[in-house]
Amino acid sequence: MKVAPTELPEVLLIEPDVFGDDRGFFMESYNARRFREATGLDVEFVQDNHSRSVQGVLRGIHYQVVKPQGKLVRVVAGRVFDVVVDLRRSSPCFGRWFGIELSDHNRRQLWVPPGFGHAFLVLSNSADFIYKTTEYWHKDYDRSLRWNDPAIGIQWPLQGDPILAAKDAAAPLLAQAEVYP
Repeated sequence: MKVAPTELPEVLLIEPDVFGDDRGFFMESYNARRFREATGLDVEFVQDNHSRSVQGVLRGIHYQVVKPQGKLVRVVAGRVFDVVVDLRRSSPCFGRWFGIELSDHNRRQLWVPPGFGHAFLVLSNSADFIYKTTEYWHKDYDRSLRWNDPAIGIQWPLQGDPILAAKDAAAPLLAQAEVYP
């Protein structure tokens, strides 16, 4: 497993070891001991989530303002542009974003620490997106941030308007959003 920091140092790009031959491939998608040794993080995952979305769907920017979730995200079918935004007001990186393509082909994973917002845009006909979380989902603490906030300036690889959930279309801008201290 290779682990590298991104432009947002706490956000980690993880490339698992993949063993392939003419039959297909094998990889450990998660191993607690190897994850801890490679990242220096001792986290407990409590929930696994799986979403399937069609091309043009943009989910996010999501976060939990109380009981924040760390997420280990990956794509098992298709391609997405995955985005992380630092929402910790005390951070020197507050409001900055990082984006990268995750796909079933590159098999990359991304560690999204607590205190960051997360979003993705589906680039392929459809995509299956799987992620582990360090905290349970709590409806009362669930928040969204406007996907196209000019103060953040995410460079989405869009072809037309995205397909949004009502809560994402109505999400506040960063200046009005409830964020982390």
